Amino acid sequence: MGGRVKIALLLAPALLVIGVLFAGGLFAAVVQSLGYLPAIGQTEISLDAYREVLTGEDFVDSFLLTIYVAASSTGISTVLAVLAALVLRRSSGRLSAVVFQLPITIPHLVAAVGIALVISQTGLGARLAAALGLIGEPGEFPALLYDRYSVGIILTYVWKETPFIALVVLASLRGVAGELEEVARTLGANAWQRFWYVVFPVISPGIIAASLIVFAFTFGAFEVPYLLGKTYPTILPVMAYNEYRDIDLTARPAAMAINVLIALITAVFAALYLRLARDLGRG
Repeated sequence: MGGRVKIALLLAPALLVIGVLFAGGLFAAVVQSLGYLPAIGQTEISLDAYREVLTGEDFVDSFLLTIYVAASSTGISTVLAVLAALVLRRSSGRLSAVVFQLPITIPHLVAAVGIALVISQTGLGARLAAALGLIGEPGEFPALLYDRYSVGIILTYVWKETPFIALVVLASLRGVAGELEEVARTLGANAWQRFWYVVFPVISPGIIAASLIVFAFTFGAFEVPYLLGKTYPTILPVMAYNEYRDIDLTARPAAMAINVLIALITAVFAALYLRLARDLGRG
């Protein structure tokens, strides 16, 4: 009991600061989303901002795009991360692991600029394809930025988040999963049976936890979609930013309403993820 109290006391200062900043920001966002802005003479509480946002076609289009980008990025990253972890656990070379983990240290903003320099129609990829004779000129390179499928955004997230999920999976693989797999091997299980019935149940909690973090981040992230996304529809955080920077302060409640909705939607998906994790644990 004393150890738990000590840990709680050590974590208390950091958790207090984080809690105050998060709770304070969320409280301010909720209050302003309800139309309470004394600075411009609005003191009546109402749900007008939520009605305006939820009934607007822009919100529906942005919501669907945000779900698509977050789900695609998370799904692709998770699959690649599991495959990479399965390969890396059998590799004894530290260099390959370090190179694979390198994207984690690079900020998303820098990663977005780097991806843009590679996949734009005037970038390295287009010039290399033209030099190899795959296309006539760089301008014929497929438009992967500001496109309807958000390829540039998804590529950036996949490049950034795959190593993170892989590290979580790798930690499980190098633990008890490896021992259980060896036991299954001696009992005659083939490679697929060892993975599905032995390895996957062990690593699935880690996969769910890591992918939940990635989904929550990509759902609420701003900088990559702002740099690489199209102008309409925009990702929800970009939509909120555009409303927030409007010189007309009466648009501020709508911006805050979008932010609150982003938080609520993320919380709902987190609850669904955790429910799935519990179901898998019982299974």
